[in-house]
Amino acid sequence: MSPSKWTGTDSSAPQHDEEQRLRELGYKPVLARRMNGFGNFAISFSVISILSGCMTLYGFGLGTGGPAVMMWGWAGVGLFVLFVGMALAEVTSAYPTSGALYYMADRLGGRRWGWYTGWLNLLGLLGAIAGIDYGCALFTGAFLNLQWGFDPTPGSTMLIFIAILLVHAVLNLFGVRLVSVLNSVSVWWHLAGVALIVAVLAIVPDHHQPPKFVFTEFVNDTGWHNPFYVAAIGLLLAQYTFCGYDASAHLSEETSNASVSAAKGIVRAIWVSWLAGFVLLAGLTFAIQDYAGTVNSATGVPPAQILLDALGSGGATALLLVVIVAQLFCGNAEVAAASRMVFAFSRDNALPGSSLWRRVSSRTQTPVPAVWLSVGVACVLALPSLYSATAYGAVTAINVIGITPAYAIPVFLRLRAGDRFQKGPWHLGRWSRPVGWIAVVWVAFVTVLFCLPQSSPITIDSMNYAVIALAAVLILSSVWWYVARNSYGTPSSEAYGNDAEQAEIAEGIV
Repeated sequence: MSPSKWTGTDSSAPQHDEEQRLRELGYKPVLARRMNGFGNFAISFSVISILSGCMTLYGFGLGTGGPAVMMWGWAGVGLFVLFVGMALAEVTSAYPTSGALYYMADRLGGRRWGWYTGWLNLLGLLGAIAGIDYGCALFTGAFLNLQWGFDPTPGSTMLIFIAILLVHAVLNLFGVRLVSVLNSVSVWWHLAGVALIVAVLAIVPDHHQPPKFVFTEFVNDTGWHNPFYVAAIGLLLAQYTFCGYDASAHLSEETSNASVSAAKGIVRAIWVSWLAGFVLLAGLTFAIQDYAGTVNSATGVPPAQILLDALGSGGATALLLVVIVAQLFCGNAEVAAASRMVFAFSRDNALPGSSLWRRVSSRTQTPVPAVWLSVGVACVLALPSLYSATAYGAVTAINVIGITPAYAIPVFLRLRAGDRFQKGPWHLGRWSRPVGWIAVVWVAFVTVLFCLPQSSPITIDSMNYAVIALAAVLILSSVWWYVARNSYGTPSSEAYGNDAEQAEIAEGIV
């Protein structure tokens, strides 16, 4: 049975008039629709970025269950995330807007549902920028250490991080066409990069770990004694990596045939990342030469130590550069997704200073202030890394704890709506409800899981700050609700129905 029949998609149906559909949803088209289906898939694949998530949290995985949890955890988490992605894709097909998750929740559950979903989504997206680009800064420091003996101190790492943020901001100011091209290149860079790294690690080293080590070795450096608890905490590596696929939905107002392309982009990005990520983790783990030396690497980046031990300085430096470029692609894509969320949320008057953040450049049709706000907040979120070695783990947890619940809320509301939900052209047919409930239960599980402490004893340095971040955003959004509730709201379908200007789309929109 073909995928289109399994999902209920009619692949032979004519493409929807997406500009008209956007007006029906209440919005006047102002962004340039210059991204094709592959570009839409590419942005989610780039944000998931196995060469970013797998590599930056590999050291975390070495101590929270070790090889066994990394490998089997990746396989299991990837399967459940695929269920979440399929359920979310179905709702995305019905509501292809830049607001994405919060707009879906608003339409299906009401203003309050949309409000809190939006704030959780925004927290996750901004935390993702901080996590991705700070991880890239760590890898850049390791690269400089191997190449020129550079000492990657917290201060120097922060300066590299700020420079990366500025590069991503500038790239995003040139318009969505450049973003789309970079993301398309990113797909092939990631796939070729994984193939190159795994092939070199398989061929060059004289020694490899046996399969029993790779798939059964359990390591616990957390201080907790319950192996089931440790294994559950170790799932953070995979769950953190499998975040950001809502980028396809956030870029839907800039994608041709978005009602189908954005939905397919979400699902395709997950399963391609799932397969490629398993190969990458296996390749790295088979190539470990000295486990303790890898965990306590002088570079500060365990995968860099694996490359160094297996290939020598020259080979390690070259492959590390491949990883860094992939991480740069990833961070750039995340800035694009987050800025569209800021733009859309401001368009509905949900943020302080919304009148500024929703402005769009008449030249590039890009939400310029939203781009700068996204990188600015991401910079602030990463500042504690100057003072605490565990702060980076907290940032990644903030990303997961914010964005993961936001994925499930529209799915839950769609299930609650039952037959009242009007399906888009891409849907799951009779599989909609079972897939949806599996997604909701999984998200509820990991949301609780990632609020739990990750190491023992619990101190100021080792505490899991994700729960504090979650509480803070819920409290602040609740307080702001009483300030902005009279102005916030997604438009009705008639809001722009008679607006003559809605047909005057800026020149160059495809």
